[in-house]
Amino acid sequence: MNLWLLAPELSLFFTAVVVLLLGLASSRRGIVIGVSLLGVLVSFVFAAFLWSGTPQATFNGMLSVDQFAVFFKFIVLAALVLVILASADYDYKVEQVRAEYFTLILISAVGLMLLSSARELITIYVSLEMSSISLYVLAGFLRDRRSSEAGLKYLLLGSVASATLLYGMSFVYGLTGKTELGQIASAIQSLSLSGLLDNPALLLGLVLVAGGFGFKISSFPFQMWVPDVYEGAPTPITGYLSVASKAAGFAAVMRIFYDAFGAPSWLGQNWGLLFAGLSIATMTVGNIVATAQANIKRMMAYSSIAQAGYIMVGLAAVSMGQSVAPAARSALAFFLASYTLTNMGAFVAIIAFSNKTNSDLIVDYSGMGRRAPLLALGLTLCLVSLLGLPPTAGLIAKVYIFNAAVQQGLLWLVIVAVLNTVVSAYYYLRVVKLMWLGNPVSEEPVPSSAALRTALFLACAGILLLGIVPDLLVRLSETAGHSLL
Repeated sequence: MNLWLLAPELSLFFTAVVVLLLGLASSRRGIVIGVSLLGVLVSFVFAAFLWSGTPQATFNGMLSVDQFAVFFKFIVLAALVLVILASADYDYKVEQVRAEYFTLILISAVGLMLLSSARELITIYVSLEMSSISLYVLAGFLRDRRSSEAGLKYLLLGSVASATLLYGMSFVYGLTGKTELGQIASAIQSLSLSGLLDNPALLLGLVLVAGGFGFKISSFPFQMWVPDVYEGAPTPITGYLSVASKAAGFAAVMRIFYDAFGAPSWLGQNWGLLFAGLSIATMTVGNIVATAQANIKRMMAYSSIAQAGYIMVGLAAVSMGQSVAPAARSALAFFLASYTLTNMGAFVAIIAFSNKTNSDLIVDYSGMGRRAPLLALGLTLCLVSLLGLPPTAGLIAKVYIFNAAVQQGLLWLVIVAVLNTVVSAYYYLRVVKLMWLGNPVSEEPVPSSAALRTALFLACAGILLLGIVPDLLVRLSETAGHSLL
């Protein structure tokens, strides 16, 4: 057992404990936010050291510390920085429990980081629940009617999804006798096609595992919780849910369905076709329903569902064949990194506008380009990146992931994804048009703190940098994609 390999998670957990104790000793919000950011920085430094090290497993193979896992730790930490900064303008709503709020965010990140490394069923489940329980509480943290409803729905549906996942894992364990992913793969490969078909309980277990994670990544038909939870949860938590939770969920899905259920080849191809079908349904439902939304948080919720559909294009390519799996994993990792910056940036701007107008209605964004030109410009850039137009990271991400799918013979899936992108232009550009061409309901400017402006600047700078010179992140994502243990 090498605790050094868990340094990023342990340092972040220690920070959470310190933040909670500071909340008892001091009521100054600057101290809590500053210590939280310092802890994230320390965790990032530890993760950077692990990136340059040799991929290895620890805790008897239960955790894998390779570049693939570290890459997703970076994504979670980046989302963590943005959500902490964004919360500086929002924490007046949680002033009495500020320390608990930031403590829960940090603990949820620890669970998500462990999830990206987990390669054993029990470890995967414990990591998932460690993050989920914190997020259930955070979703209902405002304690008003909408927030309480969001927290309760998230808890109830999340519990059903967790039970489904655990039930599926129990079938897999019962019929293979193993919980480590590599050992499960060996047990399954020893079965012939007829042997596998003679074990319907094993197939049912695989389907239940896929369903449990379908809730986590908000894919169809498990997306029913997303709009209500996103609308009622604190806006920084909504942004955090849409990126960090999704990224770690996809990392876990890639490990499970590539390491454990990716072979024999015919089984992997069947999973690829299943994910391709779910991808079409997910992006289509998300985009079509998003066009009818009047609330911007609900619109972004359905946008998040649609984006999960695009990401599943890469997941289908990963599953369809071993030959292009590393390239597809790299494309998927790049997409999730760019999506983290883009979606968190959009929610940072939404926080500033909703704080001023006390409304999340899209019509209230009319004329915001005159009242807050920099905030409106930032939100415009983020929406354009979500659409996938130049010169943004969103364009590079879609080209990268669609190219991986085409190489695997999934041109038909890419065509459907492109058509869905055209549909998404309606609701993304509708907000942009309203901000810049609509008549403002007031001439009063929209104030924002230095922390929030810093968060928006970091997100927008990252979007432009990855859109113009994506080479650095491409190389990092390729290293991550080829390092999966």
